[in-house]
Amino acid sequence: MDLELKNKVAIVGGASKGLGRACAEVLAEEGMKVVMCSRSRADLDQAAADIRAKTKAEVLVFAGDLEKNEVIQKLIATAAEKFGRIDVLVSNSGGPPLAKSIDATEEQWATAVQRSLLFFARMAREALPHMRAQKSGRIINILASTVYQPIPNLALSGATRMGVVAFAKSLSDEVGRDGILVNNIAPGSLLSERMLGNVTARAKELGISLEKMLEERAKETAVGRIGEPRELANLVAFLASGKSSYITGTTIRVDGGLVRSVL
Repeated sequence: MDLELKNKVAIVGGASKGLGRACAEVLAEEGMKVVMCSRSRADLDQAAADIRAKTKAEVLVFAGDLEKNEVIQKLIATAAEKFGRIDVLVSNSGGPPLAKSIDATEEQWATAVQRSLLFFARMAREALPHMRAQKSGRIINILASTVYQPIPNLALSGATRMGVVAFAKSLSDEVGRDGILVNNIAPGSLLSERMLGNVTARAKELGISLEKMLEERAKETAVGRIGEPRELANLVAFLASGKSSYITGTTIRVDGGLVRSVL
């Protein structure tokens, strides 16, 4: 299937590792020009070099702290100046601090709001003028399964990312007639650095090994295994494509059946 992505331009946040890197790689494989951004320049340069070698795609590296609005503004401006257009925005952040509802600190709440709520609004706000000018675009927000059910120590994730779900729904109504589609993806139990960090903390809390904890997480899924980042990235590529032309304002899970909700 031709996803109609060749020579289009994608910006991917949190792209040096995990889910973001997988998204950047899969989009590059589809022929897109990719702007990869994250805090760590060394990790970003290595990831970009690997993707260039594998896909021969044009990859632009942008290192910066995307919790800062001025950095997001510079990212979008740099991408638009380099490539002349922005077709796909994959908003992916590192995730909020681990915390329980009952004892999350003011500092943790502030970080969570910046990183897991305002980040998504700022990325969309800066990219939208470029998408509106070309009458087309895709905004894809990478959230978490916490928008469907709580996960221990991830109270701030659910609280802030539910706000993104509401924001994205409103935004999809506002820009749909401009040819811009807005969707969310909610991953669960995908083997990324972030997931390993969460599971390691939970294993320590329960006094069991990381291996045992991963086994338990796998058993919670319908398919009986932990997923791979590329399994989410494949959905990102579809939502980025011309084949997703009647999908907007929705949240799609990539969780192997982890979430037990019927809705």
